[in-house]
Amino acid sequence: MQRRISKTENELARHRVLVVGGGFGGLQAVRKLGDAAVDVTLVDRQNFHLFQPLAYQVATGALSAAEIATPLRAVLKRQANARVVLAEVTGFDLERRQVVLDHLPNGRRGVTLDYDTLVVAGGSQYSYFGHDDWRANAPELKSLAGALDIRNRILTAFEAAEVEQDEELRRSWLTFVVVGGGPTGVEMAGQIAELAREGLRGDFRAVDTHAARVLLVETADRLLTGFPPSLSRKGERALEQLGVTPFVGQTVVDVGPASVAIRSAKGEVEHVAARTVIWAAGVAASPLAAALAAAAGSRVDRAGRLTVTTALTLPDHQEVFALGDMVSVEDSDGAIVPLPGLAPVAMQEGRYVARVIRNRLRGRVTPPFKYVDKGNLATIGRSKAVADVKGIHLSGFPAWLTWLVVHLFYLIGFQNRLLVLTRWTFSFVTRGRGARLINRSGSSAN
Repeated sequence: MQRRISKTENELARHRVLVVGGGFGGLQAVRKLGDAAVDVTLVDRQNFHLFQPLAYQVATGALSAAEIATPLRAVLKRQANARVVLAEVTGFDLERRQVVLDHLPNGRRGVTLDYDTLVVAGGSQYSYFGHDDWRANAPELKSLAGALDIRNRILTAFEAAEVEQDEELRRSWLTFVVVGGGPTGVEMAGQIAELAREGLRGDFRAVDTHAARVLLVETADRLLTGFPPSLSRKGERALEQLGVTPFVGQTVVDVGPASVAIRSAKGEVEHVAARTVIWAAGVAASPLAAALAAAAGSRVDRAGRLTVTTALTLPDHQEVFALGDMVSVEDSDGAIVPLPGLAPVAMQEGRYVARVIRNRLRGRVTPPFKYVDKGNLATIGRSKAVADVKGIHLSGFPAWLTWLVVHLFYLIGFQNRLLVLTRWTFSFVTRGRGARLINRSGSSAN
């Protein structure tokens, strides 16, 4: 075990900041410390930053994996005070100020890293509401591996329908169920419908892809509950125009390899024959939240989130920050400050944490964190989207154009921006999709 060197032992020692997680929040914290007098170590179990808002486009063949995933070392190549460690964090020792790492690329396990300041940005994962056995039949869209798995399943379903002789079985292969009517579910359902009606048109001989059914199941009484009701209605109409069937106010109660059980508001259960199910409902915090809570002697809420102060620190460990989807923020009165689980929240929190660290080194005080809501965006299909930007409600082409500009702006790397813009332009003109590869090996591919 390495001995920690403090400033009293060596005046030249620099403040060590350890950041766990290379997602939106963690990466923002690292980059904003670029010119600070600190040494930053970023630890992540994967070597790339995933632009998760576009994962559904990889899942439907509109973009390739490399266009929305940027190597972390490339992002931080010119940041001299930052290094990247590829490993999985499995434990925290807050008293010794150490983090335990496993699964290092050289095979080592149980390695410890010392820190002076710790930033944990573990993100979130989809929750199957206690039915983890559904995961095998309904992959999630939070990860690159999940997006590639979904792409394989969607494209394989059309291939299976092409060679299936039984009409009933063919209909089940051509039925796609998306669970969750938030932005991810709406975007996913719209993209599958467009793929079936436009992207694959004329590619098959025995099957009419236009006959594909896309069902979008949402437990709430409307889709896009984070948007004003008027935009929810417009979004639902746009989906119906694409051929998507919304099941609003209904709940999935079972997911099997060949069917989905959907319960209506009246309690009636319908069994839908469907071979492809995509899960986009319910979010739970990363397991890192529970590990950090256990190390601090605190608890997590029902969604697995850790409670932090308005400075985004643990109450009894001001040197430990936690941010993003894995935390709930508690104000001085003990009330939970509601924050949506969105990338802009994590990014603002990451920038705030970097500012706090810099101010502490200068002996300055930082005001409590306050999230600035810049609005909500959701794309539905070709030239179809809804947007709520600072109280301004947009739909149709203006909202779609706004969505395009915002996503290109936040996508990391000039090369990726150029590639994505080129791909979108080509797809818009030709109505085609160029990344329609089925990878049977299951390894990452374009």
